[in-house]
Amino acid sequence: MKDNTGQLSERKNLILKAIIEAHIEHGEPVGSNYLMKNKGINYSSATIRNEMAELEDMGYLEQPHTSAGRVPSELGYRFYVDTLIEDYDLTAKEIGELKSTLTQKRAELDHILSSAMELASSMTNYPALAVKPRFHGFTVRKFSLISVDEYNFVLVMVTSTGETKTRNLRSDREVSIEAANMMTGLLNKYLVGVRGNEITLDVVLEMERQMGDWAFIVSPIAKTVHETISSDTGGELMVEGVNKLLSYPEYNDVERLQDMLSLFESKDDLLDVISDESEQDADDSVKVIIGSENVVKTMDNSTLIFKPIMQGGKTVGVIGIIGPTRMDYSRVIAMINRLTDGISEVMNEGRRSLAPPGDNGDER
Repeated sequence: MKDNTGQLSERKNLILKAIIEAHIEHGEPVGSNYLMKNKGINYSSATIRNEMAELEDMGYLEQPHTSAGRVPSELGYRFYVDTLIEDYDLTAKEIGELKSTLTQKRAELDHILSSAMELASSMTNYPALAVKPRFHGFTVRKFSLISVDEYNFVLVMVTSTGETKTRNLRSDREVSIEAANMMTGLLNKYLVGVRGNEITLDVVLEMERQMGDWAFIVSPIAKTVHETISSDTGGELMVEGVNKLLSYPEYNDVERLQDMLSLFESKDDLLDVISDESEQDADDSVKVIIGSENVVKTMDNSTLIFKPIMQGGKTVGVIGIIGPTRMDYSRVIAMINRLTDGISEVMNEGRRSLAPPGDNGDER
């Protein structure tokens, strides 16, 4: 039974962990005899069966048919990921492959994400995702208003997401280079770091007052800025290794497989899930979404694991793995942690070390 701390007993922890790891490895229901012979569970068969029955009553295990074997439930997997999982130590070969990917000179984020995604799929034997998340609104770090001629000019905005956005504007009245330069100064003074809903009438009126005879250009420019920074931006998704789903019996059902293929093809649902999770939980930890925890019904028998890549404290990309709930969580989480941390390190500091803790990463 559960104790008053809300934790399972040590014996239940041991049995539940062994069942989950055996099921991950073999994909079959796990019985008491298997645990005694192969997992070193030193309790009697009757004791193990009683504990398994209690774990089933508590919702951590399921009995798919009348055999004595059990399989983990979604609650069991969640408890395993949150409480029982042990750190997976990447092999020297796996670390070497990660290092090789990150030491290649690739300045473009798209290239880094694509290479990391291919490696992640290859190393885990699950489909891998590389995502540039959607951002629901953003701010501007720098404005420039550039005159093309007396009536036309270009508004250049360098955004908080690192993108450069341009808008072509036309005035019915002449606008001098001096006025454009003055407007650039006011935009950088009043609207840098400001969100769309923070561009108030008072701010617009103050800019108009300072522009004097050129006040007529303020309102259309402010409107353009508001529309631009209030819109969604980003939202790109690449997928590698979709055919690997065929390796798992969970996707033997043709209709279920087709639903998953449609999910990868349309991409919008996956983008929404990852972008929303990244915004709601704005840190660089691994996110694990198991089965029906996914808001997308198609993924109700799948697990999505992903981690953001951070640059300057902001999420610039995401590497993820999707596969059956019977996933090798420990290995996948270790690989994604090491890979995304290495990419963030390269992008932030120019260092390309994936050495284990205590190792300075020097090749000898």
